[in-house]
Amino acid sequence: MADVLTETVLPEDLKKFEQIYHGQLYKNDVTPKAQFDYAFCLVRSKYPADIQKGIALLEDLYRTNEEGQRDYLYYLAIGTARLKEYSKALGYVRSFLSIEPGNQQVMSLEQTIKKKMEKEGLMGMAVAGGVLVAVGAIVGVGMAISKSK
Repeated sequence: MADVLTETVLPEDLKKFEQIYHGQLYKNDVTPKAQFDYAFCLVRSKYPADIQKGIALLEDLYRTNEEGQRDYLYYLAIGTARLKEYSKALGYVRSFLSIEPGNQQVMSLEQTIKKKMEKEGLMGMAVAGGVLVAVGAIVGVGMAISKSK
């Protein structure tokens, strides 16, 4: 399941669906399928700006089109998790699971997100701990110098 968070779209696929979407947008007649296909590619991009654009398109679809609600929630969870917005991603996962509680794919995604949160939280604490040790050392040296005067 970790692959779904690291998998990237092929540039030619992104370009293909971008052209379809923008062609329809130019005609002011975007179908939900064209918007979803483009958003699906964007959330799998390696660029955060693309992922954010994909999330915006999926959020719009979620608000305006009841047909694919589950798919929209699933890819919203993936997109937000890829941006390391884990709490938001878990919110989308929980919304999906309230619609379909036994979905193994989404339950697996939930576990993957929680593991990433835990791993990055521990890394964050380690970095913060390192900063505190460095600040403590600087203060200690400063105090030692001031006492020696």
